[in-house]
Amino acid sequence: MTVAEWCVFGTLMLYLLTIAPVKWIGYRRFDNAKPRDPAFYDPLRARALGAHQNGIEAFPFFAIAVLLAEFRAGPQRLVDELAILFLIVRIAYVLTYLGDRPTLRSILWNIGFAINLAIFFMPAIRGFLPG
Repeated sequence: MTVAEWCVFGTLMLYLLTIAPVKWIGYRRFDNAKPRDPAFYDPLRARALGAHQNGIEAFPFFAIAVLLAEFRAGPQRLVDELAILFLIVRIAYVLTYLGDRPTLRSILWNIGFAINLAIFFMPAIRGFLPG
């Protein structure tokens, strides 16, 4: 497996690990029969849920971008580096979401989206890249 493919797995695990501790820590109050009960989600838990949901939304584009870049022979080293950068940005995004830093969170989201676009269009621009 390539580094980028491991980053796809890491991104998947990140959005799962964003919500799991919140439910585990509050397991006595969490009712699995009503997993979306708003009464369970105090402000921190609500932010963790928001980060989790955003991870679900961001994951498909990232996974498809990586696979497309690899299948269409994008420069693997650059794809790997951008995938690592995306995962780092996503980790920072989750931390700013949990830390209630909306402006920084939005900046990080935009950086992550730009990285996704770069990976996605890598096969189209590979002829213009050095090396």
